[in-house]
Amino acid sequence: RAKLNQQINRELRLRTGAENLYRYQCVLILKSDVRKNFIAKEFVLVTEASSTQRQHIVSVPMIPLGLKETKEIDMTVPLQDFISEHYGEDASLYLNEIRDFMELRQAMRTPSRNETGQELLMEYYNQLYFLDQRFFSPHRSLGIHFHWYDSLTGVPSVQRELAFEKGSVLFNIGSLYTQIGARQDRSTLTGIQSAIDAFQRAAGVFLYLQENFSHAPSLDMSSPALSILVRLMVAQVQECVCEKVIINMQDNNMNVLLQAAKEAARVSDVYSLVLQAMSVPLLKDYVPFSWISMVQVKTHHFRALAHYYTAAALCDSSGELLNVSSVRRSGGPAAVLAF
Repeated sequence: RAKLNQQINRELRLRTGAENLYRYQCVLILKSDVRKNFIAKEFVLVTEASSTQRQHIVSVPMIPLGLKETKEIDMTVPLQDFISEHYGEDASLYLNEIRDFMELRQAMRTPSRNETGQELLMEYYNQLYFLDQRFFSPHRSLGIHFHWYDSLTGVPSVQRELAFEKGSVLFNIGSLYTQIGARQDRSTLTGIQSAIDAFQRAAGVFLYLQENFSHAPSLDMSSPALSILVRLMVAQVQECVCEKVIINMQDNNMNVLLQAAKEAARVSDVYSLVLQAMSVPLLKDYVPFSWISMVQVKTHHFRALAHYYTAAALCDSSGELLNVSSVRRSGGPAAVLAF
């Protein structure tokens, strides 16, 4: 009877464990699907905003990156215990400051998609630096678990190291820069310059993460993924530079047209490198399909644009070829094919 009871209990535990594993896998799949839908929706919103802003020059939409999400945590008790034990002071005297810090973390979970939200993330990151210096000793853990979700798949990751919190906040700073850059009106020189500045800042953040946070548990903060993000941001900066050259074209002489062709070919080349980086086995199924498709479109689009401007420069400027400014207003190389 005892052996039979042990066997029954063992089978019940195995069944419970299998059910829990199944539920966990279902949750991951659902979170992944929800996250992919969120990315697609965000991409569509940026695309629609871009199309309504560009009435005179047809531009391909940029690729923004979604923010990492995190769970709510309460550090009040661990911080108070550390103050009492390590510093020997009355922790209740610092309760208001701890509450302000917790409110700041709560607010940075859902920042506004503009410069104000960027300042909020930077303020929280600066506070984490001082917190790391005074409360997180390498010889003792406060027992605080930081939960963050992958920005592309929604898969959760947990660590007790404050470096994971800092790295995730930095990742969101870079992601928010990509959204700010993608929302700029690139039909004006001011909008193009603002987009260049935002994408350059995003590339700098992702490069800093790649060089200083090499042991992150989530795939979006791994070195190969960050390398792709850096390349993508640099490509989008180059695209803005090309648009700046085209929008500054005052006449259609050979030198101006060849300069435009050179810039368009350079954009196509950098997007081709991004596409190669996205095709590696580790990240091939991780990168969103919409990103891969958009990078492919941009590679061919700017290659065709380079061919068009080269042909325009080599042809006689007697008016037989379509006027370059009218082609840009009517859709670029597609208009040449229709013509």
